[in-house]
Amino acid sequence: MIPDPDPAREATSGSARPSRFVTDSSLAFLARRLRFLGYDVLVAPGARLEEVFEIARGEDRIVLTTSDRHPRRFAAVSAEYVARPSTPATLRALSEKHTPAGRPFSRCAECNTALQRRHPLEASGEVPGPVLRRAGSLSFCPGCGKWYWEGSHVARLRVWLAEALGRPIG
Repeated sequence: MIPDPDPAREATSGSARPSRFVTDSSLAFLARRLRFLGYDVLVAPGARLEEVFEIARGEDRIVLTTSDRHPRRFAAVSAEYVARPSTPATLRALSEKHTPAGRPFSRCAECNTALQRRHPLEASGEVPGPVLRRAGSLSFCPGCGKWYWEGSHVARLRVWLAEALGRPIG
């Protein structure tokens, strides 16, 4: 394994404290896009609004919600209202207001775990041969076991994210 500090802890905007989010599955698409940008976004599938607020309070997270309801007993919990459907403008507004936990493509899009850099030989049998032959390193998710690499899909995502944000991403 190639030694690498936890990339999710490398905040990209100086000393600003990274924002950590929680949402339900209704905003899973937005959560994935935020993860691609380096944000720590927990998705609680099937959770009721009160449960999402409870998670936010317990883990010091900001609630992303499509509901304009903010339960009184969670008055101290921060929440961001997201209009449905979430749009690139929503992604831009959140990224302008909040600091990511790490650099782009440093978190697993599926389970939100910080990715680790790994040598391609460690992925033998799990990643296509041509990828192994041309990759200098790969990213591995210790949470769900998924492998990531810079392929055409990442190039397309970078274009989509840059258009959504109105600026290139790192």
